[in-house]
Amino acid sequence: MSFGRGLMNWSWAWRFLLIALGIFGTAQNRARGSQSGAAQSAAFQSGSAMQCDAGLSRHSLHAAVLKEDLTTEPKTAPNPGSAPPGMVWIPGGRFWMGTNHMEDAQPIHQVEVNGFWMDRTDVTNREFAGFVKATGYVTIAERPLDPREFPNLAPEDLVPGSVVFTPPPGPVPLDHPLAWWSFVKGANWRHPKGPGSDIRGKENYPVVQIAWPDAVAYAKWAGKRLPTEAEWEFAARGGLDRKDYPWGNELRPGGKWRANTFQGHFPYQNTSEDGYAGIAPVASFPPNGFGLYDMSGNVWQWTSDWYRPEYYAQLLRDGVLAINPKGPTGSFDPQEPGVAKRVQKGGSFLCTDQYCERYMPGARGKGDPQTATNHLGFRCVQR
Repeated sequence: MSFGRGLMNWSWAWRFLLIALGIFGTAQNRARGSQSGAAQSAAFQSGSAMQCDAGLSRHSLHAAVLKEDLTTEPKTAPNPGSAPPGMVWIPGGRFWMGTNHMEDAQPIHQVEVNGFWMDRTDVTNREFAGFVKATGYVTIAERPLDPREFPNLAPEDLVPGSVVFTPPPGPVPLDHPLAWWSFVKGANWRHPKGPGSDIRGKENYPVVQIAWPDAVAYAKWAGKRLPTEAEWEFAARGGLDRKDYPWGNELRPGGKWRANTFQGHFPYQNTSEDGYAGIAPVASFPPNGFGLYDMSGNVWQWTSDWYRPEYYAQLLRDGVLAINPKGPTGSFDPQEPGVAKRVQKGGSFLCTDQYCERYMPGARGKGDPQTATNHLGFRCVQR
């Protein structure tokens, strides 16, 4: 990993990439001991618990959490009329939010959301370029680093840049993310992997290297906003309640990949069985039941919610149906106290059962709002 002239000490570098990764929602689903990816897949398909983080056990779901409440039927909002360009109507309703595969996505709890419009795809390079052209906006990754935030850097190293996935040449321990993430000077939405890359011919790809304030700025300009975590998950499920994926419970129905994820040996060898070794153009895979594309894999997506791992438990303790929840009032991440995180959803092309299975709609990611990566984008909603 290169940070200028290597002036940063190890502890600072580790803190930076923890912020950058959060672990950018790719909280580890690591194998126990020497368990292989294939063995993990078999364990997952059999319904046995998977570890979110090494050494952490899952909380069992209380039977009361899964008890169906049929006393009140939710009312879905009718389609209000013609769709705004590029958006689809999400009718709203009641659903069970969360998953028992991830500790911070428990307990599963019932939530109700009102109807809303949602972008059919992630915001693309073409769309974001239109915003930048109209406003002159400069993204976080294009701005020099703040010396107050990075006091260990020499002035000449406080240059714009961002975090980039850089696969190692061979196998590495999966508890060492510094082996595959690098801070690259000059990396930004126009140059997602650094100065040697660009987005020419990729106008229909999701824009990446987008920090949370960048996404909010675009949404405001477009007359939209970021979705809440609850809105995002309801939409991602496409009407299939309590399913593992937006298309059902089988990862590869009919032997076909339904999302852009990582196959092979993470992080050094992607066999591209799904047709893509990196980011895919938007809408490269079939839509879900609401007509939304890429609600699993490809790139992570920002939401408006702060991240707290115990937030779902708090909602359940409140003892009332959560209607249009907007998340906690602040953030706390026990893995990195003192660094506020926003919730990310959907997973990315780097998600794999060997390390991160957070391409499930009920799973949760997290990230420092000021940090972007080359596997992080967003989409917007409107009411």
